[in-house]
Amino acid sequence: MNFHIVTLPGDGIGPDVTNEAVRVLKNIAEKFGHQFSFEQQLIGGIAIDETGSALPDETLRACLNADAVLLGAVGGPKWDDPRAKTRPEDGLLAIRKGLGLFANLRPVKPHPALAFASPLREEKIRGVDFVVVRELTGGLYFGKPKERRQENGHLSAVDTMEYHDYEIRRIVDLGFKLAQARKKKLASVDKANVLASSRLWREIATEMHADYPDVKLDHVLVDTAAMRLVTAPASFDVIVTENTFGDILTDEAAVLVGSMGLLPSASLGEGTRGLYEPIHGSAPDIAGKGIANPLGSILSAAMLLRHSLKLEDEANAIERAVDELLSEGCRSADIAREGERVLGTSEMTEQVVKRVISNQ
Repeated sequence: MNFHIVTLPGDGIGPDVTNEAVRVLKNIAEKFGHQFSFEQQLIGGIAIDETGSALPDETLRACLNADAVLLGAVGGPKWDDPRAKTRPEDGLLAIRKGLGLFANLRPVKPHPALAFASPLREEKIRGVDFVVVRELTGGLYFGKPKERRQENGHLSAVDTMEYHDYEIRRIVDLGFKLAQARKKKLASVDKANVLASSRLWREIATEMHADYPDVKLDHVLVDTAAMRLVTAPASFDVIVTENTFGDILTDEAAVLVGSMGLLPSASLGEGTRGLYEPIHGSAPDIAGKGIANPLGSILSAAMLLRHSLKLEDEANAIERAVDELLSEGCRSADIAREGERVLGTSEMTEQVVKRVISNQ
């Protein structure tokens, strides 16, 4: 099969890890008899430097013509001026909107061999296996007005949390469908005791539950959800929530596995084209040093194969290879204990490739 993939390495360690994920995809294509073509484009801080825009028109056009998009990371201290008119993160918001990607999926499943790396006791993370479904195109990040105001000699700033019924319905529907295929438990996270938008969210989720009677629906206030992620993370199966709450809760959930360098994500819309990226940041302090953990990006490539290219066996091959190398003690710097041998970015990828090629 022939597929065209656009890569957006971005900033910091983005190019380091994206290159390794592409390396794995090329080996997958060779092993399974596919043709993958790759096209690199700009996003984030480097795009601002070269074009003045965090998401150049050329980048968006290329992504719209691709079968899938693989992203590295954006941002860094160089572009952190809060008064800047354009910031690297603007590129992320714009590409999600431009590609119609309304759902971000983040699977969280600590590896047994890395239980020592989690800040929680081993018994707390035993059995943890859940997915967070975050709404991507509504809420505070996109609501209007969004502005600064000068009134009566005082400066104020306004952000608007706005949701339409159809935005809520499509993300909650996805949450229910995912729960049906898993342990049939859906936690809908809101702040309905305070926010009007959350009250609409809860009302619609309750109404939609009638279409999924086999799924147990729990309404969970966001502060309670944050607490449960620390005290009882194994109680979750699928979590569905709005944009800002999801942004915060997914980073909290990522800590459970011991390193943000391990976790992938997928941003999906109505069609098969998706955007795939590791959840870690750009980590400019280690960029170009060959020590970044590439597994989050490599596992994002596995999600790309599964969700956009519909290549389940190929996705499983990557995930199985990562599981094996971690079980056998391969460690990057972020997950190594004192005295353990540390593998660099390229070496970790080589371990993945070796297992992908050898496994039947």
